[in-house]
Amino acid sequence: MIRWTKNKYHLIWSFFVALYFKFPSKRIKVIGVTGTNGKTTTIQMIGKILEEDGHRVAMASTINFKFAKKEWVNETKFTTLSAWNVQKFIKRAIEERCEYLVLEVSSHALDQSRLWGVYFDVAVVTNVTREHLDYHVSMNKYRDTKAKLFKKLKKNGFGVVNLDMEVPQRFVGIAEKNKNRVIGFTTDKDKWGNFKKDGTLMTVLGERITSSIRGSYFTIRGERFHLSLPGVFNIENALAAVCIASLQGVRLNTSRKALEQIETVSGRMDYVDNNRDLSIMVDYALTPDSMEKIGYLLRRAQSNHEFKKIIWVFGSCGERDRGKRPIMGEIVAKYGNFAIVTNEDPYGEDPDQIINEVFQGILSGGMKEGKNCWKISQRREAIKKALEIATEGDFILVTGKGAEETMAIGKERIPWNDKRVIKELLDEE
Repeated sequence: MIRWTKNKYHLIWSFFVALYFKFPSKRIKVIGVTGTNGKTTTIQMIGKILEEDGHRVAMASTINFKFAKKEWVNETKFTTLSAWNVQKFIKRAIEERCEYLVLEVSSHALDQSRLWGVYFDVAVVTNVTREHLDYHVSMNKYRDTKAKLFKKLKKNGFGVVNLDMEVPQRFVGIAEKNKNRVIGFTTDKDKWGNFKKDGTLMTVLGERITSSIRGSYFTIRGERFHLSLPGVFNIENALAAVCIASLQGVRLNTSRKALEQIETVSGRMDYVDNNRDLSIMVDYALTPDSMEKIGYLLRRAQSNHEFKKIIWVFGSCGERDRGKRPIMGEIVAKYGNFAIVTNEDPYGEDPDQIINEVFQGILSGGMKEGKNCWKISQRREAIKKALEIATEGDFILVTGKGAEETMAIGKERIPWNDKRVIKELLDEE
């Protein structure tokens, strides 16, 4: 009842806000990106390609805001802002003479109708995996909420769907039911072939894929792409961006050049320079799926003798899906050689309880406390422990916060940035 009342409030407020700002999304091309993982990276890729093609681009993502060359950090801890701030941002984008707005869209914003009155030229779904089940209860409801973005397409809008994710037909069907055109992307030739036979949607296939911890290669229609970002999941993000660019008339060659210029995305598979011959990486991974994908990538690189031990520092957010916590622990035990479970945005929940629930998964995965896994509540001390046990040639992975600038403890927001803390600790050595 409380949630229903709150959502009604958001809907009514969004209605009046849209009227006040006179529906600015009708006067600019709006690209919305939703999904569990990969949204932020995909948005950065879309923006880079459109800029390379000569367009002025506005952007609102988990890590940053942008109007053409004006850019600043998103310190709000919100993926999608309030109805008032979203509409205000769109209006400002028009005033800044931007042709495109690329907007990161959360499931909470869709469920709460915070985007009522925002109309999209392109709706993109990167994937839907386990997350926010404390709020959405089931994967079906979570998926249905994500699909609401496709119901907000303009009359001649496009839906862009990752055909490699589970149940892509849910999103394809909504777009087609509303008589919107659909373009799918995939790294699986069989899926590409099936959809081609079906003939109901256009498809883009990524072929001749090679991926390592240092980067990736793939081909689209004979054009060879190189990404500095590792992992097949980043190839999927790139395919989504290329699909959107193609819909806007951007040549493949231009997309290739733009993507090659992206050396890193802040807080996403983000290396930390050091003089200890260590590989140190910060990433935002906070779902079982994203951690599984990174773990697999690291273990494969380790088997190729690219580094020695994998030391993984992580935690889990408070007041969120508790069921995923031991699962995350099991994944780290599966792929890591050493694990340190620590604090990570506990909000109003007991930090020690969160750590203990994650740690149960570590122990279930076969690790031994005090031998190759530890509980260290202070995140700075946890990272320090990782640096202490690391030796030349090791890989340290710190996940869960990415490029965030604060940590949420109770009602307080404590200044915090993983990469900055790592650099400070290295300087102290």
